[in-house]
Amino acid sequence: MTSRTKCVPAALVAAFLILTGPLAAAFRLPRPEKISLANGMTFYYLRTTDVPLVSFQLYIGGAGSAAEPAELEGGANLAADLLLKGTATMTADEVAEALEFMGADLFTSAAEEYVRVSLESLAEHFPRALEIAADCLMSPAFKDEEFRKERDRRIDQLKAIKDEPGQAVRYYFQKAYFGDHPLGRLSSGTEASLGRMSAQALKAFYEARYRPARTVGAVVGDIEKRALVALLERTLGKWRNPAGPTPAASLPPPPRPRGPRLVLVDKPDATQAYFVLGAPGYPMGDPITAAAQLMNTLFGGRFTSWLNTELRIERGLTYGASSAFRSWRSGGLFTATSYTKNDKIGEMLDITFGLLRKGSAQGFEAAEVESARNYIEGQFPPTLEANGSKAGTYVRLAFYGLGFDYYDTYLAKVAGLSPEEAKAAAAKLLPSSDFVLVVVGKSSEIRPLLQKFGTWQEKKVTDPGF
Repeated sequence: MTSRTKCVPAALVAAFLILTGPLAAAFRLPRPEKISLANGMTFYYLRTTDVPLVSFQLYIGGAGSAAEPAELEGGANLAADLLLKGTATMTADEVAEALEFMGADLFTSAAEEYVRVSLESLAEHFPRALEIAADCLMSPAFKDEEFRKERDRRIDQLKAIKDEPGQAVRYYFQKAYFGDHPLGRLSSGTEASLGRMSAQALKAFYEARYRPARTVGAVVGDIEKRALVALLERTLGKWRNPAGPTPAASLPPPPRPRGPRLVLVDKPDATQAYFVLGAPGYPMGDPITAAAQLMNTLFGGRFTSWLNTELRIERGLTYGASSAFRSWRSGGLFTATSYTKNDKIGEMLDITFGLLRKGSAQGFEAAEVESARNYIEGQFPPTLEANGSKAGTYVRLAFYGLGFDYYDTYLAKVAGLSPEEAKAAAAKLLPSSDFVLVVVGKSSEIRPLLQKFGTWQEKKVTDPGF
């Protein structure tokens, strides 16, 4: 049994990738059957019998980190972790031992817009495993002792992160880009927010935000529909919605930078400088998705991308450089990131900005676009055939209302993309003047190299928070 609130399981990685990259052209996602429970929960079901396994996943909308009050930063993540740390009828050790005995894996995690619960077990053990998962979800104990252990562990992790500039730069970037927006709340919390937190506050958050009416799930594997419906009704079907009004779950549009915002974080013992550059992306399911993903494949989304080729292969400045998009219901984010020796950070940023300008102004050659189309169509991992990957796919598509034919449409769009459409996506999404740039390194060495880019807000890694 494992509880994960930071490490992402392989099935979740696959489920995320299928929303930002397509399946092989011949693949068609099997359409699931819909199961509705009286308490408002909706499940999608697919019977598979090739292996004696059952995979279960669900999203609880409006219970993620974006739903936290500012004073409870990190609370959603910690609450999700505590779901597996004891219930009204089982201790944390009893939960862990029962799942381990059955060889079942139960995971919990909090994203920005939802909490995710994932369970996989042998078909013969699935009824008992789901009973335990339902108990964890419906009656978590939030015991003070377990809370203190998890809180203290997170505080220690935050201290360690500041010693790792490659990790710390992402935390500083999130704060610099999103500020007081809900997406600016660190899933880890901060030392200050964790210090103020209590088990009772997390229990109150759980009681207000965890609602079956906002939950969508999927079950894929070797279980008959009739047996599954009966099992769901006698477990999760008993979960009741809290009395009173339902808290709002909508996410405000992310902030849009106006001009460059430059942040330099001093880490006096750093021998390398790390940067993250970010600008607005696009919402989940936006029509630009196919063109944006093809464009990003060429710019920084694969080993032979412009960014990695120039910074790593041609110049030898780094061991890795990449760019990516993230999307939520109300907006998205584009980021480019890399690292190099302190005395090379100015050169690295010059090259990065030059490539951004080139992509926006010139676009891509026809041969490059064809290569990216072939790359996208061939890269989706075969792990989508696994039960867990299918279950994660169904839940994510249903949660965001994308439809189970999403991939068919997506692939058709990718196959028909032209160089002009890739250039248009680059012109819209690759930043030129409106962006946030955060650099973490030894300020005394890199400050002179960065002055040409503008005026920098300076911080010290020893300052509280990020």
